[in-house]
Amino acid sequence: MRFLVTGGAGFLGAALANKLAADGHAVAVLDDLSSGDASLLRDDIQFTQGGVNNIPLLWSLLRDVDCVYHLAARVSVPESVLHPQAYNAVNVGGTVSLMEAMRDTGVRRVVFTSSGAVYGRLPTQPVHENDQPNPDSPYAVSKWAAEQYIHTIGRLWDIETVALRIFNAYGPGQNLPVSHAPVVPRFLHQALTGGSVVLYGNGQQTRDYIYVTDVVAALQAAATAKAVNRQVINIGSGIETSLTQLVAQIELVSGKRVNQLHNQQKEGGVPRLVADISRAQQLLGFRPLVSLEDGLRQILREDSRFQKNYHE
Repeated sequence: MRFLVTGGAGFLGAALANKLAADGHAVAVLDDLSSGDASLLRDDIQFTQGGVNNIPLLWSLLRDVDCVYHLAARVSVPESVLHPQAYNAVNVGGTVSLMEAMRDTGVRRVVFTSSGAVYGRLPTQPVHENDQPNPDSPYAVSKWAAEQYIHTIGRLWDIETVALRIFNAYGPGQNLPVSHAPVVPRFLHQALTGGSVVLYGNGQQTRDYIYVTDVVAALQAAATAKAVNRQVINIGSGIETSLTQLVAQIELVSGKRVNQLHNQQKEGGVPRLVADISRAQQLLGFRPLVSLEDGLRQILREDSRFQKNYHE
């Protein structure tokens, strides 16, 4: 098949694009490199630097494409609170631009990466796709809005659409920016360099951590699965892990004692969030294969940033 992966030089996008190319598909990647790295991509992938709001550029990249994976987005929750207009422009406006360009070029399926963050603070766990979202950040609102756009426009223009709500994805090569870094690489870095891990509140907030190869497997299945048109599908491990449990797992795999600091003055986001993955199992044949312990060990083995401070 021929695929276009928007945001394909990012953490998840590059993992997906490389796996598709390794499986023999023709893959093109569009990324503005605001947070991605084109050097992560295989040599047989066609890379174009540019933004997802550039419709003429999209026209040129969408010729003869069978399916689009739409991952291009701004993804930091704290940053979205500071810059909601920018998040709306890329995450919502860019999605609408892509759908217009797909209509114009006759591309018939898009797989959209949404987020478990759309659920926000819900009283009952695990969260199911039929639960009413309660987004608590501009980032979460932008992902929910983009879901509504792809499904509504898809219905109007006869484009197959499926949205995967991906929970806390992690794995080797995940970005580690100075501010607002994702929790898994941030905690690993602190543990291996002798720093302190800061836990907000009581550290009992729970999340659903899903390893990158499991996410890629779900994305691949969504491109060709039957009966997924207009569906929203949770992609997580289905296992609820608290921050203190995550720290304990990091101590186990790294062999390092982690100094924990508790900041009671700041909330750590929603208290609980874990995915009901029964729909993914039914529609995509999805089975997460990598445990949190094994996933953390894989990062320590494969990610060069951590190897010098880690010895098995």
